Amino acid sequence: MSRRDPATILAAACTDGDPAYAGVAPPLWTSDSYAWPDADAKPAYDYARTVNPNRDMLVALLAELEGAAGGAVTASGQAAALLALLLVPGEARVVAPHDCYGGTYRLLCGLQEQGRLRADFVDMTDLTAVEAALAEPTALVWIETPSNPLLRVTDIAAVARLARAAGALSIADNTLPTPLRQRPLEHGCDLVMHSTTKAINGHGDCFGGALLATDTALVERIQWWANAAGLNAAPWSAWQTLKGARTMALRVDRQEASARVIAAWLAGQANVSAVHYPGLAEHPDHALAAHQQDGPGFMISFEIAGGETTTAGFLERLKLITLASSLGGISSLICQPATMTHRGMPPEAQAAAGLGPNLLRISVGLEAAGDLIADLEQGFNSPP
Repeated sequence: MSRRDPATILAAACTDGDPAYAGVAPPLWTSDSYAWPDADAKPAYDYARTVNPNRDMLVALLAELEGAAGGAVTASGQAAALLALLLVPGEARVVAPHDCYGGTYRLLCGLQEQGRLRADFVDMTDLTAVEAALAEPTALVWIETPSNPLLRVTDIAAVARLARAAGALSIADNTLPTPLRQRPLEHGCDLVMHSTTKAINGHGDCFGGALLATDTALVERIQWWANAAGLNAAPWSAWQTLKGARTMALRVDRQEASARVIAAWLAGQANVSAVHYPGLAEHPDHALAAHQQDGPGFMISFEIAGGETTTAGFLERLKLITLASSLGGISSLICQPATMTHRGMPPEAQAAAGLGPNLLRISVGLEAAGDLIADLEQGFNSPP
């Protein structure tokens, strides 16, 4: 059977997941332990830190969406990132984007301070710089595309090819585009990770993460470390995330459609000095995004003309769009990365990444695009 449409995969997920009563929605298995037939015959399910049916269902769904052999679902997106880094040998080198998510930057720097690994940050949109960085022995190349928050696009296939030639694994953080808009494993990556907290769950009410791979030996290592380090998600989180994921295709389509309209509107505003959205023809990575993505997504970042006072006033005047640091949910959120999601980056690292105080990031939700534009317009208009 050919690969099913992702919308079908999501809607039909685990409708046969109730072995007791044939309910069309899977039950929640909360038991921490399972009975053994005898002391020598280990059952498929024995202890919930290691295995749980709800986690298995969510892994199976995400693996089908991403084209993976399997993996693990974790307690948060950062737990998934840590799980990936646990695959790296001690004191090995990781090459990561200079403009990556602030939590990833913090985690890599923290592990580097412990001597666990060495992290080097480069501009992943510059293949010459990536190739130069890989001249030195490297264990893992971290890709984040589109980047958070500047939405720069990395050529996944080219970077994965360079990583493989250098003997390194490659991983892509696919949180922003979701597997509905991008599937990094199809472009040569070894690993793909998500913060399922974001669009996969999509309702702003549940933390989670996922790490998936195509190679079965790598999947076994992922599952071993997830169990050994206690990083696996709780049953309720897996159950809740699967429930939220069923509507992801509908949500992402609506959010992206609104984001296209809002980005075009922002690009015409005198109060906006720059708009970062791969769906705009003037975006420097527009052609690459069109090639490797199935759509530009629901995230927009833009820069307000003026200083910090202007930006603060704009944020204070918003009524519909909420100032908060997450993304991918049903409600539209806006954040100031320099002081919120990336505040753990030192000023010099923020400057190198292009994160200024007037940069704002919007996660477009399910509200009507016209109402969101009206709210942004009142944000730009100073009171009389």
